Amino acid sequence: MIATLRGEITQIEDNALIIEVGGVGMRVFVPKPLLTRWNAGELVLLQTHLVVRENDLSLYGFETASDRQLFLTLLGVDGVGPKLALSVLSSMTLDAVQRAVFSEEPDLLSRVPGVGKKTAQKMMLYLKDRLKPVSGLEKVASMSDTDSEVLAALTTLGYSVIEAQTAIQSIPKGSPDNVEERLRLALGYFQ
Repeated sequence: MIATLRGEITQIEDNALIIEVGGVGMRVFVPKPLLTRWNAGELVLLQTHLVVRENDLSLYGFETASDRQLFLTLLGVDGVGPKLALSVLSSMTLDAVQRAVFSEEPDLLSRVPGVGKKTAQKMMLYLKDRLKPVSGLEKVASMSDTDSEVLAALTTLGYSVIEAQTAIQSIPKGSPDNVEERLRLALGYFQ
């Protein structure tokens, strides 16, 4: 198995990087945030996982070992393949997944493109025993009903779950607790 890959990015595609290693260009599928973070010509080191299928070899790359581990854990969920697992990592951070699992909010997972309500429930049950809560997660694990509505509104407007959660976290403490005002403040984050 190919565990890591170090090389120069020669091309950035819609869902993958072409990384030249020893004169060979390797297509590595990566989460969407990595596609915008790096530019062609940069040297990168990726934690990787090779998926072997009957007629296909696909290489998936991640910035950290914990992201790769989450990808592998997601592959254990019935009905979740590499593309769907990558979609989860493209839409949510490890902390966001942990927050959704430990606060028992499958709606956060079902906002990921390709994840329906049943798959989100399966993911919750499977991940509950396999993920370890990070310190301090208990304090922020539960999102208020108001902020859940704001999150739903932002994702409906086309923002990713990561972007929406970041915008909600940017709302000043002591702000009014009504949906309209909090949504207005969260949208101000994007300007």
